[in-house]
Amino acid sequence: MSSVVQLATAYRSVPASRLALLGTGVVGTAFVERYERLQQGNPGLPAFAWLANSRVLHDCEGTPEQALENARASLPNTSDLPPWAETEALRRGDVLVDATASEIVADRHAEWLARGVHVVTANKLGSGGASIRAHAIADAVRTSGARYGDSATVGAGLPLLRSLRALVAGGDRIHRVEGVLSGSLAWLFNQYDGMRPFSGFVREAREAGYTEPDPRLDLSGEDVRRKLLILARAAGLSLSAEEVRVESLVPVELAALAVHELDGALELLDAPFATCFKDAYRKGEKLRFLGRFDGEGASVGLQALPADHPLCGGSGTDNRVAIFSDRYREQPLLIQGPGAGAEVTAAALLDDVLSIANG
Repeated sequence: MSSVVQLATAYRSVPASRLALLGTGVVGTAFVERYERLQQGNPGLPAFAWLANSRVLHDCEGTPEQALENARASLPNTSDLPPWAETEALRRGDVLVDATASEIVADRHAEWLARGVHVVTANKLGSGGASIRAHAIADAVRTSGARYGDSATVGAGLPLLRSLRALVAGGDRIHRVEGVLSGSLAWLFNQYDGMRPFSGFVREAREAGYTEPDPRLDLSGEDVRRKLLILARAAGLSLSAEEVRVESLVPVELAALAVHELDGALELLDAPFATCFKDAYRKGEKLRFLGRFDGEGASVGLQALPADHPLCGGSGTDNRVAIFSDRYREQPLLIQGPGAGAEVTAAALLDDVLSIANG
């Protein structure tokens, strides 16, 4: 048998890659819709095998869109285990897409990767959570050959991680990274004018889907901490969550309330932010919520910057990040673009799937 025939026979013997999705919320829904549009002109996409949420795992023997509707309409799960817990059917070369924000799911990333299953994720708790988990993920990628697609975890697919990794791989040394890393907080401080109550802008951002249903998750700075950890680790810094100083924007009284009590108490935000805005305005400055790391530490918090500062540019939900390195010592590399929204996040997930499928 000729070598060409042997190669063709071997190729046919390798099972085709399949796709599985965890998470049927707004990002998961946008991912399915985008997948179905793209599939019509891209036969190279992996076939959708199943999708799951916290209630049910549903196969995609019909269409992914129908499976999504069925999964979202399913009854609550009564088992102690999540319905996707038995995922041993995933084979080497398959692609698992994590569109959740679940720590339980993030805990499985390294295991799936070690089995040769590619993981594509918008879940920041994998590389942006506990150091031991991030190290396990990196080790599994190195030893298994599986790929970890994480471009949706920071900047909703902006080329932040790709740029940092390319600089490091090329021998550049990263000195400092700082920027607006939260699309929701970017929108809030781009819109807040000091004339109307800050609480009204928070409600508006929540209704537009820019914040989590509980906006304290955005205002606490924890989301930015996770993104900063992902960037720092991509730049080669072994940074732990405890080493990042975080200035929460949530007053203690508001933090103590149950979710159902939150909306009626958002006015607790108004007076502190009115004071901050007036102080900044008198100095010709603008408020921006920044994440920053360098060789001496890392921090997350609200800052008043000169109006012409590079990080005051952008609009809407734009992320704007400055990278200082040996190559970009005096004039930083600036990366800017939309940093929030289900559509851009789903597009970043699908871009990573396509990159894996295309080898």
